[in-house]
Amino acid sequence: MEEDIKYMHRALELADLGRGYVSPNPMVGCVVVHDDRIIGEGYHQQYGGPHAEPNAINSVEDQDLLPQSTVYVTLEPCAHFGITPPCAQLLADKNVNKVVMAATDTNPLVGGKGIKILQDVGIEVKSGILEKEARLQNKRFFTMIEQKRPYIILKWAQTQDGFVARSDYNSKWISNEYSRQLVHKWRTEEDAIMVGTKTAHYDNPKLNAREWRGKNPTRIVIDQQLTLDRELALFDRSQPTLCYNLFKNEESENLSYIKMNSDFAIHDLLHDLYQRKIQSVIVEGGAYLLKKFMQSGLWDEARVFTGNASFKTGIPAPKLSIGPSESYDIMGDQLEIFKSLIPDPVKY
Repeated sequence: MEEDIKYMHRALELADLGRGYVSPNPMVGCVVVHDDRIIGEGYHQQYGGPHAEPNAINSVEDQDLLPQSTVYVTLEPCAHFGITPPCAQLLADKNVNKVVMAATDTNPLVGGKGIKILQDVGIEVKSGILEKEARLQNKRFFTMIEQKRPYIILKWAQTQDGFVARSDYNSKWISNEYSRQLVHKWRTEEDAIMVGTKTAHYDNPKLNAREWRGKNPTRIVIDQQLTLDRELALFDRSQPTLCYNLFKNEESENLSYIKMNSDFAIHDLLHDLYQRKIQSVIVEGGAYLLKKFMQSGLWDEARVFTGNASFKTGIPAPKLSIGPSESYDIMGDQLEIFKSLIPDPVKY
């Protein structure tokens, strides 16, 4: 058991290297062990590319050792043909001795089928090693599969006296440069970033990751009446952008207008994003949109910065009725992480 935990920890470390690059697939790491020695390892590096298992198997110099080796993988090997062939069949064909998994895959396309492929050819299968850690690592994937919606992160910065902007909607600058750089890092790790009409109008945000190396998220803006100036940075077509409105469907390069019903709610919005395979969303404001998510209960965590400024009056910050589960000092700013109390498939 101790040996299993050691090698699964390494597989989880490898899996995390794919963060921000493999969605809508899960992050997966794989380690091949022979005689208590790692002889191969790999991870899912890029959506559309080889999965963790073939990357690990192909890194083994002496393939003759595979029938006497144990494969550690953070998620049940896939059993279906997608962009790539099924990984469970690869392990079966290589006749590995044993497969140790962290979590089973609750995707109906896999869900136990990978295990069956392995067991049918006599490969010993063991599961549940660091399962909690593996599900937490892939909380976005499991939320998408099991709740049929993206994983939702609410994020805002507030002043010492509890405002997110001045009365004229000016919010610069509540948090410090280190907190802002951290936010740009987060943007590279999530599929999309969302703002409401007033935030788009008053802040004219770019919603990119210019202060951190990585991919830019898909931008989402709610503009029900199509009143936003088309010269805003959001509409510069520099990255994929979705504009939800009440009037038109229209597609052009990196800009999609999506018509919703007049009575659409947060649930409808998230259902459309689910169909578009958007696995995670950071909701960055404004206060009205954040509160709508909180009232709906359709959120998973909130990341709240409290800076050193005080506005005395302005737009009040959303208020959470629960306490933070984590707290950090970001060079003078306080960052608190809140976890939704709504039951979800990811056990923290």
